[in-house]
Amino acid sequence: MYRNLFALSRQKRTPENMKIEHIKTLGDLKKSGYKSKSIKDELRDNLIEKLKTNTVTFEGVHGYENTVIPELERAILSKHNINLLGLRGQAKTRMARLMVNLLDDYIPIVEGSEINDDPLQPISRYAVELIKAQGDNIPIAWLSKHERFAEKLATPDVTVADIIGDVDPIKAAHLKLSYADDRVIHYGMIPRANRCIFVINELPDLQARIQVALFNILQEGDIQIRGFKLRLPLDIQFVFTANPEDYTNRGSIVTPLKDRIGSQIITHYPIDINTAKRITSQEAKLSESQTNLVQIPELAKDILEQIVFEARDNDYIDAKSGVSARMSITALENLVSTAERRALIAGDTQTQIRLTDFLGIIPAITGKVELVYEGEQEGASVVAFNLIGDAIQELFPLYFPKIEKLEKQNEETPYDGVVSWFFNSKDGFELLDDLNETDYKQALDDIEPLSQLIEKYQPEADHEAKYFLKEFVLWGLVQFKKLNKYRYTEGIQFKDPYGSYISGL
Repeated sequence: MYRNLFALSRQKRTPENMKIEHIKTLGDLKKSGYKSKSIKDELRDNLIEKLKTNTVTFEGVHGYENTVIPELERAILSKHNINLLGLRGQAKTRMARLMVNLLDDYIPIVEGSEINDDPLQPISRYAVELIKAQGDNIPIAWLSKHERFAEKLATPDVTVADIIGDVDPIKAAHLKLSYADDRVIHYGMIPRANRCIFVINELPDLQARIQVALFNILQEGDIQIRGFKLRLPLDIQFVFTANPEDYTNRGSIVTPLKDRIGSQIITHYPIDINTAKRITSQEAKLSESQTNLVQIPELAKDILEQIVFEARDNDYIDAKSGVSARMSITALENLVSTAERRALIAGDTQTQIRLTDFLGIIPAITGKVELVYEGEQEGASVVAFNLIGDAIQELFPLYFPKIEKLEKQNEETPYDGVVSWFFNSKDGFELLDDLNETDYKQALDDIEPLSQLIEKYQPEADHEAKYFLKEFVLWGLVQFKKLNKYRYTEGIQFKDPYGSYISGL
């Protein structure tokens, strides 16, 4: 319990100079002018103060500023229990946890109470009898807002005893009480979360009979344990999270429970690359040594996020399962680690992300997507590899002239010089995965028409970024059938589209 020397400053319900270290008994609390408030009123009042001052209410959540956050704020103002409905990786649990920041810094509780009894409005037999016996002399403790959050993942093995409570035979024996005495009750997670935010994640996974046990708690506030009907007006802010019912085979939310949840808020994935990049940059765990060693061009970040966007629209990937935002986060970590490993092997003190490094993110993709039958036949690694190409193809026209699928015969294009270079090269062009910086740059500089193309269409790119753009052009020409690309153990080979036939390979 907290008795720290913090002030409950500038709260309307208490005097401005109220210090919690001076308030140790119920009598002290009454003299201070403290007034009780329900948790829903507490959340509402603190949200109102933030809205009046244009303070960000959900720090670190991006892409929801005009959609989910306003709906969540309206639900809090309405004092509703809330269901956050959306696919995996849409920050549902994070939003619920951030609601703690809308609570008061500290609240008083009856010291020793299992269910955080309000000293001014006790509800448990323990607190009522203690106040009756000792009056204003009962000791109180202070509960910080960060202790007022309880979370339970719904799993098939969850029981009513876990979340509501049960009769405790050991307590009955120790206190020498009959099972008819309500003091033998062991309270479950929900009663113990009185005056707290209580989150149940993946609500459809909770068995229907367990969901039924929540009816009275949400509507009337009373609980029933093994024949005991206790009128405990619990003060709880419920937040549920769930995947859309139509998208899961594991279960559903029973209709009467859904009816008792005040607001259902639909979450979504980022709708643009810039928002996705902000989320990935914020969440990726990169060490200082990695960021000092590896530079990441903006185009590389765009490609990384576009891969995720392509995955969400890919026919081989189950759209109903969703593609989590965690995919781009782990992919960025893998991408940087791939470049780091390459630089350490080559002895480079500084390096930049290369397009060949993107092959290192395939394990981050295959572990994050659910494939449909056709995707399983194709193979997870092949699907992931193709997503990289799809992302490059989508972004290519933003940096270089568009390549038409059907071109007129003998019509000149900006890429003729590059393609001709490959026609005149018998062995094609190889980029090994672990080339050092000097050899990598020299290899790309040898394709002179490629350098001329970059200078013409991306003259403002810095020196280092131009090498990434050169690789980008080669991969783009492959996607538009101007070149062929072959992956082998140690690297990638680019050749003209007919080279394999001419050489007899």
